[in-house]
Amino acid sequence: IDYEAAAAQATSHQEQTVAQAYALYQRRLRSANAMDFDDLIMLTVNILQAFPEVLQSYRRRFGHILVDEYQDTNHAQYVLVRELVGPAVGPIPQAELCVVGDSDQSIYAFRGATIRNILQFEQDYPNATTIVLEQNYRSTQNILSAANAVISQNPNRPPKTLWSNAGAGAQIVGYVGDDEHDEARFVAEEIVELGRNEGIRPCDVAIFYRTNAASRVFEEVFIRSDMPYRVVGGVRFYERKEIRDALAYLRILANPQDEVSLRRILNVPKRGIGDKAQEAVETLSRRERITFWEALRRCDEASGLATRARTQMQAFVELLDVLQILLESQTPPAEILEAVLDQTGYLSELRTSLDPQDETRIENLAELEAVAREFEETAASNDEPATLFEFLERVSLVADADSIPNGDDGGGVVTLMTLHTAKGLEFPVVFLTAMEDGVFPHIRSLDDPAELQEERRLAYVGLTRARQRLYLSRAVSRSTWGAPNYNLASRFLEEIPTELLDWRREAEVAHSDRWKAVPPRTPSVFAPAARRSSGQPVLDLAPGDRVTHDSFGLGTVVAVSGEGDRAQATVDFGSTGEKRLLLRYAPVQKL
Repeated sequence: IDYEAAAAQATSHQEQTVAQAYALYQRRLRSANAMDFDDLIMLTVNILQAFPEVLQSYRRRFGHILVDEYQDTNHAQYVLVRELVGPAVGPIPQAELCVVGDSDQSIYAFRGATIRNILQFEQDYPNATTIVLEQNYRSTQNILSAANAVISQNPNRPPKTLWSNAGAGAQIVGYVGDDEHDEARFVAEEIVELGRNEGIRPCDVAIFYRTNAASRVFEEVFIRSDMPYRVVGGVRFYERKEIRDALAYLRILANPQDEVSLRRILNVPKRGIGDKAQEAVETLSRRERITFWEALRRCDEASGLATRARTQMQAFVELLDVLQILLESQTPPAEILEAVLDQTGYLSELRTSLDPQDETRIENLAELEAVAREFEETAASNDEPATLFEFLERVSLVADADSIPNGDDGGGVVTLMTLHTAKGLEFPVVFLTAMEDGVFPHIRSLDDPAELQEERRLAYVGLTRARQRLYLSRAVSRSTWGAPNYNLASRFLEEIPTELLDWRREAEVAHSDRWKAVPPRTPSVFAPAARRSSGQPVLDLAPGDRVTHDSFGLGTVVAVSGEGDRAQATVDFGSTGEKRLLLRYAPVQKL
């Protein structure tokens, strides 16, 4: 629903507060000329329902609708599909619809997903044909039998029994630790034994837990035993300050009305534009009813603004205008990133810093450049556009799973992650830990049948991530809020047939130093300033000169302006039209 409907339906103080926040949030989005992911669906549905001719146009265009992961769709997505499929209207037939999904893997209710979409698909589309895929090509039969036994306890689910031609495989190993530290020690020692006896590498192993807080004890044990590991879903690459700063600059170039990004980098690196100066611009913005970016352009009209701050703001606006030329000339994202870090002084500030952490930040920015170049190469191989806009879309969709190291590049590390993060992945060896009632299933689900069913589906997802070996563990005592808590064994453990399980206790395992922490990968030298400036003067052009551009071909210089790193040229490329080029970065040669 939109914010107006939310306000109209609010009955409690909490609902009214949420509706007010919703309205303010939508106004901020509109002023930034932006939409969030939910708006992309909701507003599209609104248009299709309000304008039948628009709906008919798209229905004529899309005669076949395919939806993956249908069990994870929310109501808005359901309505969008329904509108596009529609009944036959005049010459427009009902669209052909194909959805793929597994109701047993619906685990994102907290994100708004509703399992009814897939459970009632056949009622929604009575003429549908259902094809049940039961053969599994990932796991051994013992693992699948355990998963089948657990999920079969959920009522009202479509019948399905997974089977495999991979053989029975090893028994599932169960372990009961005295406490969470004992449990973690068992896991670490078992990983060492698997490496010694079966050639299992650390990167073949994943440890799953219900909540992020459960990772701490494994990290402590792994550090003490020199076990290389990585927490997926902790501090992620795209959450690091320098990465967020760089992306904010790129977002501002793509959309100057993005106030959140603009405020983030207005004084980064330091320009002498403090909070008071920004408040003066904000006051101008409210008074004139213009966006923050427009007010920044008119900062000379802001009252109470110091001369130095005004000068710096004008220089900042001029800088962004110059960098905007790179978008107009279709410069690849990696080149734009280099120009931003170079022209803004961001990289030079890190280079001259005495903070040893800034060297790591430079390496992180180099990695971001590598991401941009990989994006360009992938786009080129698929004959797709590789503009800054597409790159930013790709970055915004990056999931936790993207940071999982592989066996070669990741340095051979054990992967730790929550069960929700694990969906869609697979590992030769999986440890499913903390299997205790109140932990997994989560305590809040114990009195809610619907939530308990989703927890059971989450267990099903976790079990079926394992290809060859599966371990299930719990602790008799687990520290909660600083005090020991004694939980019963998870009901999911009780639902697995005993013949599938090999229960163990702690055994003496010689400590192995076979695996030592792998040093971090060192990226290539990231020095755009050196590449661009050292021994490479900016091309000297004059009106009338003939040039050739890597993308636009032959052209004639129409006008030139600026000097040094900000020298610009306007070039007429014939059928392509006139393009402004920032000569320091343009792939252009004088003929």
